[in-house]
Amino acid sequence: MTERPPLHRSILRTLCRGLGLFGILLVAVWGGAAFFYSTLEPTALRLGLSGLFPVALLACLAIRRPLYRRSAMLGISLILAVWFLTDPARNDRDWAPEYSQMADATVEGRVAHVTHIRNFTYRTPTDATPAYYDADYNLDTLSSVDLVTSYWAGSAIAHVFLSFGFSDGRHLAISIETRRQKRFAYSTIAGFFHHYELFYVTADERDLIGVRTDIRREQVYIYRLQLSPAARERLLLSYLSELHMLTTHPRWYNTLTANCTTEILARSGASPRWRLDWRVLLSGYTASLAYDIGLLDQHDPFATLQRLSLIKRPEGARPSANYSQEIREHLPLNTP
Repeated sequence: MTERPPLHRSILRTLCRGLGLFGILLVAVWGGAAFFYSTLEPTALRLGLSGLFPVALLACLAIRRPLYRRSAMLGISLILAVWFLTDPARNDRDWAPEYSQMADATVEGRVAHVTHIRNFTYRTPTDATPAYYDADYNLDTLSSVDLVTSYWAGSAIAHVFLSFGFSDGRHLAISIETRRQKRFAYSTIAGFFHHYELFYVTADERDLIGVRTDIRREQVYIYRLQLSPAARERLLLSYLSELHMLTTHPRWYNTLTANCTTEILARSGASPRWRLDWRVLLSGYTASLAYDIGLLDQHDPFATLQRLSLIKRPEGARPSANYSQEIREHLPLNTP
């Protein structure tokens, strides 16, 4: 009479098999999505691989001999891993108009030279007249750094970026975004894969903030970061250095690890404790994270500060030459 294995071993074996099957399904789905959202051309190749990979991986389950089955699965998975890890980000794609021109920055002595600062004039969210300009900024006149959060769909998700202010009244806004190709529509899911390059939009506030307040009619807040002059300068120089680096060494955007919030924290040198905070992923709460870190004015509770930091624009307003001054007239932008 055959002795049955103990019940707990049978349960453990079933559980391990279930977890193994779940892992295989997870790799199949992830691999198919990685190919589907990739930048491979032609489109037929991209779509074909997105279907072929999960089918090939799951077909391995039909192999009876465990060694052959595992070897086949491992080989197919390694092909995916090698392709994904060696898939290069590029700067020479057919970009959407707002991402077609990269800015660049160099620093000589105490002067930062920034080229191709974007200054589009928007008539509608999708209709704009492109324009760019170059400018020099004396680092000794850097007077403020503002955190901008823009909401368009609830309170949990927002786009977050910084704007650097100078004592002559000029502002240089830098927004870390996805660099989208013309042939692809925007997709939140695509940001988890190699679909978008990382792009530092360097723009005039009339463009970067104005399109959100006056054209898209989003809820936009501006908070003054409480930084020392030395910290402000280090932050700006870190941004400009990365801006220049991306012109020759492009990087992939990633919704989890290289997005508008994580890049700000990386550039600011925030401790790992704050980089792992749940509010990094739910970017709508980034301002409250900055408040808890001590980077925002602490005189009022955060709820009060947030209410007072909302930009209020008249109906039908359009960004003018004095836009930066207009949007700050009634905001609690205290300096340290």
